[in-house]
Amino acid sequence: MAKRDWLVEQAEYLLSGVDKGLPARAAGLTVREFLASGPRLAEFWTPVIALEDSAVRHNISVMADWCSAKGFSLAPHGKTTMAPALWQRQLDAGAWGITLATVGQIRTARDFGFESLLLANSATDPRGLRYLAEQLHDPGFRFSCWADSIATIEAMEQALAGATLARPIDICVELGAPGGRSGARSIGEARAVAERLHGSSVLRLAGVSGYEGALAHDRSEASLRAVRDYLSSMLELHVSLQDLYDDGEVILTAGGSAFFDLVAEVFDPVRQAVPRTRYVLRAGAYVTHDDGFYRGISPLDRSRDAALAAENSLRPAMRAYSRIVSHPEPSLALLDAGKRDLPYDEGLPEPLSIARDLGAEPTPLNGSSISAMNDQHGFLRTPGGVPLDPGSVVTLGISHPCTTFDKWRLIPMIASDADDLVVDLVRTYF
Repeated sequence: MAKRDWLVEQAEYLLSGVDKGLPARAAGLTVREFLASGPRLAEFWTPVIALEDSAVRHNISVMADWCSAKGFSLAPHGKTTMAPALWQRQLDAGAWGITLATVGQIRTARDFGFESLLLANSATDPRGLRYLAEQLHDPGFRFSCWADSIATIEAMEQALAGATLARPIDICVELGAPGGRSGARSIGEARAVAERLHGSSVLRLAGVSGYEGALAHDRSEASLRAVRDYLSSMLELHVSLQDLYDDGEVILTAGGSAFFDLVAEVFDPVRQAVPRTRYVLRAGAYVTHDDGFYRGISPLDRSRDAALAAENSLRPAMRAYSRIVSHPEPSLALLDAGKRDLPYDEGLPEPLSIARDLGAEPTPLNGSSISAMNDQHGFLRTPGGVPLDPGSVVTLGISHPCTTFDKWRLIPMIASDADDLVVDLVRTYF
């Protein structure tokens, strides 16, 4: 099957009134034609979110350099953005592959020609498994997924019965933790899964996987200890499976966007001597970082570590812009952005500044907060003394980019914080 050219498809996408936030004049133009007209963010309707090109480039470079220095391959979690344009930037900067969360997302990536993919999940849908079997006839396709039980392996084998496989599907044994998410609950259980894989004719034991981010949501001593203990168990399992591994490459993979420093500390690939192991980090939110959850927990944020040089730290690369539609009380204004537009699962947006209009000189909104969000309203609370005129535009920092991208089909990307020239419209494929 011919692969779609995402670059051409994005450039030739025909804009219309269903693409929220775009200026009216964009309707009927292709993305290429619209960008050639030199659009400014100031033309866009609110609510709207925007990416900052210079910050995105910076973040991708910082993470690529960090992984290289620590001895890790990077397979950023593409489900964060579901944006092939951003995946390609990450690959161009040296990423080893792209991680995804569902077989449907894998199909999207394959449809656009991406070749090195990691499914951070089990694949148990028979139709999806047969699709993967077909894809493995492409010698350039590199793929692995997870399994955490013998029952999962048997379900996969049953689904693949009768399928013509060019090669077995690579499977990483997923180790979990009591009270956590998926994953075998002990090293003994995980070992049993590996032994069952070792005897499979359609599946290959390809390493050990896990997700430490499910165990902690802060950097308290108790949380850090829990993460380290879990990662140590993953490493112990990996070392113990050497008698079951074949002579091909295997991977040891962990690392969300919050504790990848601990993954590097425990796995320490620079000094580990487990043969033929590729150490893979899967952080994804770093591409945009944020002003909320990840700002407070990422090891590469200067607000957490003042000693971190600016050139080595991540920057927020996404902002939201919302207009005041009501000012019913002295310290309360209602915005035109709500849950349909902005994330709210890991903290509410943070008011940063207010201006007469998009592109006008902003005034900081110190001491302000978003206290609640409805479907299409945000409740802006201020300490008083700040003009909250209806029609004014509030700039918001977001918390948790992973549940922002899915709310927007096209996202304007501006050149920089100081230049609102729209240099791209990033298309998402959720």
